Amino acid sequence: MRPYLLISNDDGVDAPGINFLIEALRPYADMLVMAPDSARSGFSCSITSSRPLTYKVLRQEEGLTVCACSGTPTDCVKMALNLFNDRKFDLVIGGINHGDNSSVNAHYSGTMGVATEGALQGYPAVAFSLCDHSMDANFEPLRPYLVDFMFKAIAVGLPELTCLNINFPKADKFKGIKVCRMAHSRWQNEVEHRTHPYGGDYYWLVGDCKELEPEATDTDRWALAHNYVAVTPTQLDVTARELVDVLREVL
Repeated sequence: MRPYLLISNDDGVDAPGINFLIEALRPYADMLVMAPDSARSGFSCSITSSRPLTYKVLRQEEGLTVCACSGTPTDCVKMALNLFNDRKFDLVIGGINHGDNSSVNAHYSGTMGVATEGALQGYPAVAFSLCDHSMDANFEPLRPYLVDFMFKAIAVGLPELTCLNINFPKADKFKGIKVCRMAHSRWQNEVEHRTHPYGGDYYWLVGDCKELEPEATDTDRWALAHNYVAVTPTQLDVTARELVDVLREVL
């Protein structure tokens, strides 16, 4: 039987990235796409609790259903798992994101929110991102990697409460794949003051990403900078285990 995929994103159901992903994997798998009806970048794992959720079917073909949801990426996964539960999904996929979700960006990413919710619900899950924010980004070099990662994630499986954060550099060809850790970095100078032409102040979130360990060669940021596909195994249990015994002594 063909694999059954649940696909969502944070750039919206019409984004080129998710539609390339659908086209690339459709020859090999059946899929349900439940994606936000417009861009929800930076929504991380947020959910909607103050208003009702809706969805509508945009496309219905054999082995493919595409829906637009009024909620966040995490809402989309919850809606799909609860409303389309006649067949178990083999893999949950977020992406392909327009932009880099390596290092600290993973904490803000709605694309990673898709994979996180999938893993929290007990499904193997991956998030795909390309380090190119353009809506005209070239996704073609990713095609064979997407298929390979899909089959391997299903065949190998992933431990409970884990997912994969997979980032592709902006390039026509990649040197290879690096399994790596999350780089330590920090956004700074993040708020830019501006004055409205009709009067009044407003602020725009911008910022510079400061590398906290620029010499490290085992990180996702290093891999991307050197034209490798960065695969970062990510765990959702956020317990700081090294502090457990320390705090027991103190408290």
